[in-house]
Amino acid sequence: MPFDRDGKFYEAGKTIEVDGGLAVRAKRGKIGERWWSRRFVDVLERVCDGGRLARGRAYARKGQVMDFQLAAGKVTARVQGSRPQPYAVEIAIAAFDETQWTDVTSSLGSRALYRAALLAGEMPREIIDVFEEHNLPLFPDNLDIRCNCPDWGVPCKHGSAVLYVLAEAFDDDPFLVLAWRGRDREALLSALRGTPEPVDAVDPLAVEETPLEERLADYYSPAFRSASCGNGRPA
Repeated sequence: MPFDRDGKFYEAGKTIEVDGGLAVRAKRGKIGERWWSRRFVDVLERVCDGGRLARGRAYARKGQVMDFQLAAGKVTARVQGSRPQPYAVEIAIAAFDETQWTDVTSSLGSRALYRAALLAGEMPREIIDVFEEHNLPLFPDNLDIRCNCPDWGVPCKHGSAVLYVLAEAFDDDPFLVLAWRGRDREALLSALRGTPEPVDAVDPLAVEETPLEERLADYYSPAFRSASCGNGRPA
């Protein structure tokens, strides 16, 4: 028996189907294939109620999320429920400020592998460590989820559905994770291109290579011939 935010009973009707909604591709099992989307889903399933997430997964698979927009620190979406008017969902996290992003970008730009991977459109797993070095977790462990539906639970099934649609969107574009934290793809890549080229670290065990032809004399020097004194006869 469902109750609203004021503790009053309300009647839950049949969900209105959506034509052309954002249905996730995974119709069974886990949602999210790439490591970054799986990391996000792991966070959700650790901090959110399992039953509400299950209902949200069902909504996400049916395509009840009509659309969503992602900006720095905020995701907004419309989710069709049992009432004619879609519900408005907002999910907020802390976006990093300009100084924090400048420090992180400088660290990423100074590491050749990370810099090259990001400029190639890839998301290296170790990028999490770079953010942690600056005490800036890339994946949020605190989500401010709001919905104008009568359900008092947080997250409600509408908010949960948006979270799963968002996780699959991360599959398709990992830079959305960074954009949610306040730096979109173009801004980050432009800043990375502006960082100095990383200097290769000196290997203390490295040995300078010398061409073989310059070392032949070390191996094939002529034998030493001694000269005798006098007439060569023994005294």
